Amino acid sequence: MLLQIRDEVRKQFDAGFLQVAKYPEWVANVVPVPKKNGKVRMCVDYRDLNHASPKDNFPLPHIDTLVDNTAKHCLFSFMDGFSGYNQIKMAPEDMEKTTFVTMWGTFCYKVMPFGLKNAGATYQRAMVTLFHDMIHKENEVYVDDMIAKSQKE
Repeated sequence: MLLQIRDEVRKQFDAGFLQVAKYPEWVANVVPVPKKNGKVRMCVDYRDLNHASPKDNFPLPHIDTLVDNTAKHCLFSFMDGFSGYNQIKMAPEDMEKTTFVTMWGTFCYKVMPFGLKNAGATYQRAMVTLFHDMIHKENEVYVDDMIAKSQKE
């Protein structure tokens, strides 16, 4: 498992998602989670950071509303913005709060990682900002899941 964690850290570092953290005040542990395919998902335990962080109350849409808004449409394209989280940059003053420790050093995220208390609200706010004039018309957005819809072929 440790080698798979090392490989994931290297992959994220090479992609520009991580940087070395030198003197962090917050340090979280990595929690390896086995996947069905035998690989390991690298999760970071941000419970302490999340407990100390204020809640962002930006609203997530109600699923039933999204489903109702797709009625009377004949074509749909379902999209998953799973890499979108990696497009949202961390504020420089908050980067070191995302520090985690491995056997190969301490690293922090330069982009928004999964597991943060307000990640969903932050992502939803970004999607609403991007698609504000299209939501409930040509598309529906729920965090990183999107539906483009059309009433005609």
